[in-house]
Amino acid sequence: MARPMRLDVPFLAYRPYAEFLQGLADRIAAVHFSLPLPLALDSRNLPRREELAELNALLASLPGPRKHALVNSRFYPPELYTDPEALAPILVLLRALLRQGNLHGIIFADHYLLQALGRADPELCGQLEAIPSVNTMLDSVGKIRAQLELIAATPFRPPGQLVLDRALNRDLARLAEVRQGCRLAFPAIRLALLANEGCLYQCPFKPAHDALIALANSRGQTDIGLVNSTLGCIDHLATQPARLFKSPFIRPEDQPHYAAYADQLKLCGRTLGSKFLMRLVNAYAAGHYDGNLLDLFDTMEWLAPRLLVPNRQIPDDFFDTVTACPKACGPCGYCDRLHEAICRPLPFALPDLRPAAASSA
Repeated sequence: MARPMRLDVPFLAYRPYAEFLQGLADRIAAVHFSLPLPLALDSRNLPRREELAELNALLASLPGPRKHALVNSRFYPPELYTDPEALAPILVLLRALLRQGNLHGIIFADHYLLQALGRADPELCGQLEAIPSVNTMLDSVGKIRAQLELIAATPFRPPGQLVLDRALNRDLARLAEVRQGCRLAFPAIRLALLANEGCLYQCPFKPAHDALIALANSRGQTDIGLVNSTLGCIDHLATQPARLFKSPFIRPEDQPHYAAYADQLKLCGRTLGSKFLMRLVNAYAAGHYDGNLLDLFDTMEWLAPRLLVPNRQIPDDFFDTVTACPKACGPCGYCDRLHEAICRPLPFALPDLRPAAASSA
């Protein structure tokens, strides 16, 4: 059996988790992490912030992987683009991380911020890669080229890796086309695929969802309220749970199928705590998982206590079926039949709300 792919994983400034990653150093290609600032700069609502000294020390304990800071919110308060005093704390943190050898680049989604950072401190930015976020939805060589051309107009270095749009996970013909085009045009860039987001296929809610997160972060809020559960994807999947199989996830067992298309997998779920991340990274590093498949998903974590999707019971034809599927759900029925065959509702259970270091990390 082919060896599982190398991984780009979330990093938390929590010592037991950092030590766990040390034990898998040969499997980890890169880590990505939030910056400890009052203003949330990345595309998740994060209620906990690490101290810089703690973050620097624990990143230093992982000497091998590439290290990328997240500044990948969809947008920011306008003054961040134009006010040197507003930008200064970001530059101070990037400089401090770089000085300790704990930063190779930033992951961004907003070219306004990239331009502002580059003009504010070209010497610093000239030492960092600018890596487009997966949320820039790179699904063609033309779109990738446009991103790279604009990065080249800044002091930043070109990216060493690109995470392709998650929809390509279920469209192997287009994935092969993008892979081939990148190998010819940008041979030095490693390609990655996002494995475990668990969002809807070609999610129609995503642009507004990303904007709502950015708006909440700009106001110092820690969530976006109930809109997703009452009007968005949670509401959709709660009434049609079989559609979870249409999500463009990559199971740990399916990694060998993707080794011909990409160099590594990216994992997400940094807001779900170290216990979740250890389970997740272990599963993909090992190349198999014997529990509830939903226990590995980032955006479907709310469904995992309600529904059992036994990963080992997913049939052998699953990969070939979903990657060849035209996504015309009405006349097909494959996902409905699979849901009926293997999924089971779980009994109601109260969550364990006792304080624990691992769950709050």
